[in-house]
Amino acid sequence: MKITFKLFASLTDYLPSQARGDNQLPLDVAPGATIAQVIEPYGLPPKLVHLVLINGVYIPPEQRATRALVEGDVLAIWPPIAGG
Repeated sequence: MKITFKLFASLTDYLPSQARGDNQLPLDVAPGATIAQVIEPYGLPPKLVHLVLINGVYIPPEQRATRALVEGDVLAIWPPIAGG
């Protein structure tokens, strides 16, 4: 099934170079793939996977290993934001 995987801010560096311009990557994933299964091959450090949204809806950390994606979902991830 097809989903869109988006990484923002410093996480963009974990995308393949051709996807960094618009910080998104169309992916074919297995039906029932979880958030954790989708991000695992990209080697994102767990401490940097801070804000996770599916179709604009926040997914809390305790649901990320079990929340399955469906056809057409948009998975977006942001690192913690520091500012001053």
